[in-house]
Amino acid sequence: MKRTLTVCPYCGTGCTFYLVSDNGRLVGVEPSTTHPVSRGGLCIKGWNAFAFVHHPDRLTTPLIRRDGLLQAASWDDALNLVVEKLKGLQKNYGTDAVMFASSAKATNEENYLLMKLARAVFSTNNIDHCARLCHSSTVTGLAETFGSGAMTNSISCFDQTDLILVIGSNTTEQHPLIGSRILNAVRSGTQLIVADNRRIRLARQADLHLRHKNGSDVALLHGIMHVIIAEDLAEEKFISSRTENYAALTESVAEWTPERAATITGLEATEIIAAARLFASAERAMIVYSMGITQHSHGVDNVRCIASLAMLTGNVGRPGTGVNPLRGQNNVQGGCDMGALPDLYSGYQKVSDPQLREKFASSWGLKSLPATPGLPLTRAMNAATEGQLKAMFIMGENPVISDPDQRHAVATLQNLELLVVQDIFLTETAALADIVLPAACYAEKDGTFTSTERRIQRLQKAVEPPGEARADWEIICRIAERAGYPGMRYSTTSEIMEEIATLTPIYGGINHERLDPHGLQWPCPDIDHPGTPLLHVDGFTRGLGRFSPVDHRLSAEQTDEAYPFVLTTGRTYFHWHTGSMTRRTHLLNREEPHSFIELHPDDAATLGVRNRDELLVSSRRGRLKTQARVTEMVIPGVVFMPFHFAEGAANTLTNNVLDPESSIPEFKVCAVQVEKLP
Repeated sequence: MKRTLTVCPYCGTGCTFYLVSDNGRLVGVEPSTTHPVSRGGLCIKGWNAFAFVHHPDRLTTPLIRRDGLLQAASWDDALNLVVEKLKGLQKNYGTDAVMFASSAKATNEENYLLMKLARAVFSTNNIDHCARLCHSSTVTGLAETFGSGAMTNSISCFDQTDLILVIGSNTTEQHPLIGSRILNAVRSGTQLIVADNRRIRLARQADLHLRHKNGSDVALLHGIMHVIIAEDLAEEKFISSRTENYAALTESVAEWTPERAATITGLEATEIIAAARLFASAERAMIVYSMGITQHSHGVDNVRCIASLAMLTGNVGRPGTGVNPLRGQNNVQGGCDMGALPDLYSGYQKVSDPQLREKFASSWGLKSLPATPGLPLTRAMNAATEGQLKAMFIMGENPVISDPDQRHAVATLQNLELLVVQDIFLTETAALADIVLPAACYAEKDGTFTSTERRIQRLQKAVEPPGEARADWEIICRIAERAGYPGMRYSTTSEIMEEIATLTPIYGGINHERLDPHGLQWPCPDIDHPGTPLLHVDGFTRGLGRFSPVDHRLSAEQTDEAYPFVLTTGRTYFHWHTGSMTRRTHLLNREEPHSFIELHPDDAATLGVRNRDELLVSSRRGRLKTQARVTEMVIPGVVFMPFHFAEGAANTLTNNVLDPESSIPEFKVCAVQVEKLP
């Protein structure tokens, strides 16, 4: 048997394991006992990360829609048609008539190449990826306040902290090995505050569990900061030497007494006071958050408040402290780093900067590059609905299931003149495509992923892809060549990383050889640099940290008589994202085979609902059938659904309203009606 060290393809924790293969087929995994993050452990998804690779549903040949049906085609025909159609639409409607969607499941090298394909070959900045749906609020909010939109600390810091505040993150289910770190820290004496109205597993071990109303995070954090300032618990030395605009913060929270915050959040004033005192008294405190904070129409404001709380108490730039957004997908951090964003090149370099455009154009052998930032992915979907966008090239994502308001997403994709999907399965999105390109999965190619703690790690090819499937980077390069661009001819992914390093200061010292065995954390500016476990140690990336005051805003949609429940969405322990991989993994699908909705026993009694009853759930956008799960995990008036299940897709219901700054949708709050079916 052969053992190949690689990186888990699921969440952003960055665990590594050995893929075990026998005669070219994967038969299991073995965790790496020396890895500093996974430390010999894996979650249930990691233990089963080999099981979908050889699934019979894998795409093995290109498909072209003829006479209304997707039919097998040759690579030459498929790629020639892609280029012909894209170029034709640009000729007729302009270069910005096309949109490229990159993928947090793809490698750094592949995200970089798709960004390069969009800009260098097709002359558009219309390139984005699924960070728009999960952490674009983080990138915007932390870049403004700290100068860098990434996790400030390392996962090892959970072993060094005195207190952890978890807000908007079901860590044990979304990032299980980080959740285990937190639980182990609590057993060793670390204090824990959980702010989440669901009674998640971490809440059962918390010193304080704040079950505040959905969408009231700004009010909660304002109340906490008010108490810290009023009781002289702020870290004045840190504030005076390391930050700016503090007076504006004190003014903005002055009226947010615990009593006022309590009326908005649904908490007791005493709970807010207790949280403030507990957090401020810790010598080292970490803040952990995820999509419960970011996926709101005021997600950037939520992130600004978290940054302010950390600076207010001096909890930045030291081991065991920091603001730690946990990335939801295996390479969503890398997708951002590689410039798969409409306004940024790799390394967060602005496309609007003429010197940076000249740098990239010169390296890519071009006279110029487009200067106007492109469309965020969510706004591109709206533009396609309105007929302004004519074509989309989607690599490795499934917006039919992952985007808000499913009916809108499907209508949008059907309204395009051309939809190209590059994926490993015929997903719900690929089934709508005009051209489908079969890709290799993580186990069938080389490259790198970047984890939530900024750790760049190598994945290595363990088996061959099925049939005629090819690695994403190989497909992208062949498209570029057919489009007449000679600057994307690479023989290995290490060559691509060498190019990335020359153009991307935070990756300047990265090459594949240096990443063995456990990777390096960026920024790593030169070949002798050891990497950076902690950000903002002596100063913030932007110089001084900036307090950015905000106003409390209600969520876009409120409950009423017709839609009396608040719906929030998320993940389960056994499944991941749109389920294209985990639902093709027998053990995982056996454990959680059906869509469900959690509702409180009091609400269930009012509706006459019992466990496993079939329910009809409706919003202003659509309706679906699902199964009841009666539980005190949720509070009265709130219901929860996972979004993994195509046959009971939670995003049939969610609201396509966007944060005005980050363009992230409000997945976490929408109004629904729940009815028992006869």
